[in-house]
Amino acid sequence: MPKSISAQVLPACLRSVLIIRGGISMTKPSAKSELIEVSSNPLTFHLHNSQVSYVLGVEDENILAHHYYGKAVDHYSNLRRYPRLMRHFAPSPEDIETRDFSLSTLPQEFPGAGGADYREPGIVVQFPNGSRTVNFTYDSYTISDGKPQLAGLPATFAQEYEAQTLTVKLVESDAQLELYLSYTIFRDLPVITRSTRVKNLGQQPVQVQRLVSFSLDSPDNELNLLQLNGRYAQERNVTIEPLNTGIKILDSKRGASGHTQNPFCALIDPHATEFSGEVFGFCLVYSGSHKSIIQMDGYNQVRIQMGINDQNFEWWLEPQKSFQSPEAVLVHSEQGLNSMSQSFHELFLNHLMKSKYSHQTRPILLNNWEATYFNFDEKKLQDIIASSHDLGIEMFVLDDGWFGERDAPNSSLGDWVVDRKKLPNGLKPLSDYCHNLDMKFGLWFEPEMISVKSKLYQNHPDWVLEVPGQRRSIDRSQFVLNLGRAEVRDYLLERMSYIIEHADLDYIKWDMNRNMTEVYDAKLSASEQGEVSHRYILGLYDLLERLTDKYPDILFESCSGGGGRYDAGMLYYMPQTWTSDNTDAIARLKIQYGTSLVYPVVSMGAHVSAVPNEQTGRMTPLRTRGLVASSGDLGYELNPLNLLENERQEVKLQVKWYKAHRRLIQFGKLYRLQNPFETTRAAWMFVSDDKKEAVAMYFNIFSEASSPLHMLNFVGLDPSQKYSINGKYTAYGSELMQIGIYPLTQNDGDFDSAVFELKAVE
Repeated sequence: MPKSISAQVLPACLRSVLIIRGGISMTKPSAKSELIEVSSNPLTFHLHNSQVSYVLGVEDENILAHHYYGKAVDHYSNLRRYPRLMRHFAPSPEDIETRDFSLSTLPQEFPGAGGADYREPGIVVQFPNGSRTVNFTYDSYTISDGKPQLAGLPATFAQEYEAQTLTVKLVESDAQLELYLSYTIFRDLPVITRSTRVKNLGQQPVQVQRLVSFSLDSPDNELNLLQLNGRYAQERNVTIEPLNTGIKILDSKRGASGHTQNPFCALIDPHATEFSGEVFGFCLVYSGSHKSIIQMDGYNQVRIQMGINDQNFEWWLEPQKSFQSPEAVLVHSEQGLNSMSQSFHELFLNHLMKSKYSHQTRPILLNNWEATYFNFDEKKLQDIIASSHDLGIEMFVLDDGWFGERDAPNSSLGDWVVDRKKLPNGLKPLSDYCHNLDMKFGLWFEPEMISVKSKLYQNHPDWVLEVPGQRRSIDRSQFVLNLGRAEVRDYLLERMSYIIEHADLDYIKWDMNRNMTEVYDAKLSASEQGEVSHRYILGLYDLLERLTDKYPDILFESCSGGGGRYDAGMLYYMPQTWTSDNTDAIARLKIQYGTSLVYPVVSMGAHVSAVPNEQTGRMTPLRTRGLVASSGDLGYELNPLNLLENERQEVKLQVKWYKAHRRLIQFGKLYRLQNPFETTRAAWMFVSDDKKEAVAMYFNIFSEASSPLHMLNFVGLDPSQKYSINGKYTAYGSELMQIGIYPLTQNDGDFDSAVFELKAVE
């Protein structure tokens, strides 16, 4: 064991904060059971609860090694300490005379760079002499109850009794760096969160070129990789592939988490299903450019890392300053993908969303975009509001076109002043009109963007992300404001605050319809340009922190061309996200299915729109459109004045039905029953915590002649409880789960659907 570590075993139930360095311990008493056990000879840390265990320990030469991550074990007897094996072309530390210990094969907790480990490093730092070699060794640790905040970054939170945090300090004595690895284990969840902080103790600045949020090594290669990729209007497609020798990179270089690659992936048993098999899920709490590296070496060992994308990233670290990585969430499931999803959902609802609305049911809204686009006035909007009210809708949201001279998408972004030609009386009369009808009033903003055709651009062309003197890229006739600058954030806060207070807003839809290009800030030096993208994200978080703290009663919804920035970082500030601009019900089955792998149902904005659908041209039944949208936060994106009378009556029934089942759907346990990525059907259900109530939805995507009958088996019910199904017949939970039912739809044609309401009966 390391000479600097006391050989004592820490007693259970001892402290709220404990620090070990050089054999000295400082403790405060605590009556709570231990989540983190520390043993010596050799020094080992075992994070565990009833569901998960995570073990790391100190090896020869004070190297911090990974031992185990997976199903909970009560005790750990050091059985996973890495064997001493001689490997050719595997250099050993200079002080070790044998050839059976090398960093090139050892499972490490956080690998350095430039030494004997030829796999992907967790950190790259360039020093004044040009060297990039760092090899960190163990120094000390602290244990505390609860979970510390991450400065300037969104992260999960917990009370003292809900979690414990281990912080391991590593040192690079030659380079005068300290590295702090943070591990939090939650008492009642199979969750470990990790983050990393590096501190410069030297006399000169150094440049951080990579710092991942976590690195995890595993000797088990019998795993598949699951990822969520996609494109605009087709986000979060589920892709599963086997791991092979080499490196797989999943990333976004867009300055946003992006439509194309969600900052989530999972390593899964090749035979895993929704309800069986081992699953390891990883999610980054970050909204900017991200990168996940999955590497299998020649010995079939797997290393997975996740963090800020290091392409075009560099961060100058001044003496005595620190750089903090975003947080990563690690979820383990031994009961398949659905159990993993439920753990993510519970964690995000209870320990990530800071909004007062995190546990409140969300209002049914009507958004006017597809009803009017830019062509509206006060009278037209009031007619739409009145018609919406008659349908039972609870909130009206005025989308793009209310500000500046915004008659087309090529002007006025940044000019957050009401367009008096369209709305001569301003926004307040519309807000009052809604409030007098006992409806809420919401408004669309795109704060992060600026149009060339705007007064703001005339006054502050230097606020744009651009490289002076170089040709610029343009998208949607707009550029990106540099939120890394405090004066830009102050302007946006002032303008938005004025509108919020004068219009008496209840809701804001925060859109972002362009990714970063020409990422440059003329106020920074040439050597600081690698910081611009991350400075932007830190600036965004600063603005959101100030805005949401100032207006805690406003419900914020995030949007980025739909689901282009659907990530845990944004959920921290905004408890729901516009899932996709694609409102086609059939396309939404896959989009919402993939989204639900990680993100809670109550975070998914889902709207019924008119047909033929704007994005796909598809004609789908209003019933199916309603059920798909009712699988998230129900809204409507159409002109209610154009509905036929029978459609109006059907929408009224949809709204009434959703209100009756809203809490169950938004906050019940989600079970995915049939996968639209694998079949021409989709099904899912929502079950109350007490298992007394459930709703299941079934969708028949494509019909076929002489179609075979497909059974639908429910999940999550009480097997001994008798349930009423749609008030027509009864069956026990065991029957409904083991035998199932025939999910016959009304017409059994393309795009048809069925709903099953289950209620416990005596």
